[in-house]
Amino acid sequence: VQLQASGGGLVQSGGSLRLSCAASGFTLDQFTIGWFRQAPGKEREGVSEISCCDSTTYYKESVRGRFTISKDNAKNTVYLDMNNLKPEDTAVYYCYAWGPSGAYWGQGTQVTVSS
Repeated sequence: VQLQASGGGLVQSGGSLRLSCAASGFTLDQFTIGWFRQAPGKEREGVSEISCCDSTTYYKESVRGRFTISKDNAKNTVYLDMNNLKPEDTAVYYCYAWGPSGAYWGQGTQVTVSS
């Protein structure tokens, strides 16, 4: 069972990135999947989540309207499209999944937004 996050990088303020989270060993369509982030010296915070069954989405207030979470069940992959990035979005982003067989999370991917 593995979640593989990718897509991070260095981008200027106002730029965009797409994070991907590919699952292996289980199928995402039975799981609620999301992203959290952690910046140096700060607590971990939930960014976005999409539910397993009706695809209801949640967004942290500060990213609503800029970030979009989606999933491709055929590819067993979840995406986080991040637009109009701000320096305060700089953090390591982690994807997670929770469902029938437990909770899983992957290694992080670094997102750095320069001003």
